[in-house]
Amino acid sequence: MEFTHPPATAAWLHQDSRQGFEVAFFRVTDAGRRIDGYAAVSEDGDAFAVEYDIELDTTWRTRTARVHGRSPSGSRTVLLESDGSGHWAVDGERAPYLDGCFDVDLEASAMTNALPVRRMALPHGTEASAPAAWVRALDLTVERLEQTYTRTTDRGTHTCYDYRAPASGFSSRIVYDESGLPLEYPGIAVRAG
Repeated sequence: MEFTHPPATAAWLHQDSRQGFEVAFFRVTDAGRRIDGYAAVSEDGDAFAVEYDIELDTTWRTRTARVHGRSPSGSRTVLLESDGSGHWAVDGERAPYLDGCFDVDLEASAMTNALPVRRMALPHGTEASAPAAWVRALDLTVERLEQTYTRTTDRGTHTCYDYRAPASGFSSRIVYDESGLPLEYPGIAVRAG
């Protein structure tokens, strides 16, 4: 699967499980790509905002992710760093529970579901495990999230993946555009621009 370059900007309307909006900005760098984004959402009566700055290498593996969040419990920043080989540090401390992860996944972001899809570029009918360094929205705690992506039948020029996170029992069929960014993420968000 060959994806096109992502647009300079993209936006998502968060709906169903939460209400809000997310916008992301994409840039090519000497080392790979940089994605800056913002999400402001409300879920289960709690409002929160998250700002992220993610640096990827040329293979779309996350190398750093700086996440700043504000919620009713206050303001916090967390820094995740990866060596690109599946080893991580969180706020400068080695995080062996994240060994084998190549992607960051932000609970407040629909965009971060593009990272493993772009990185793996699975052929039709193929399933792959893509555990991620998952950052919770309200308090920015970092956990390991086991998840799988299965490439299903395309919808015209759009690719489709069945996404599963077994620990939470969540699953969804995500539709991606030609650049590998989510267009439809049922239960979470739809592309707004």
